Amino acid sequence: MKQLESMEQFEELKNGRKHVFMFSADWCPDCRVIEPVMPDIEEKFKDFTFVYVDRDKFIDLCQELDVYGIPSFIGFEGGKELGRFVSKDRKTPEEITGFITGLR
Repeated sequence: MKQLESMEQFEELKNGRKHVFMFSADWCPDCRVIEPVMPDIEEKFKDFTFVYVDRDKFIDLCQELDVYGIPSFIGFEGGKELGRFVSKDRKTPEEITGFITGLR
């Protein structure tokens, strides 16, 4: 999974082809639970590029996008938000897969 490095990179990626931004943090226990399954999910959805967004490094972006709970996911293509799975609750692999399937 790519790591978001700058706001400029975010703008470039969200305005490009299909991306799923995963908002997370190193200290988040629910994020650690889904981390091992993310490579399998990425493999299932090769038409999307997955980007890890460190919530602590990009707190302004999180506020701008109303991401107040992690882990959370937002899909973009061509600058348009395709959908979001944003909440403070733990996400299961099935819920994440269902969310991404709905973005297609």
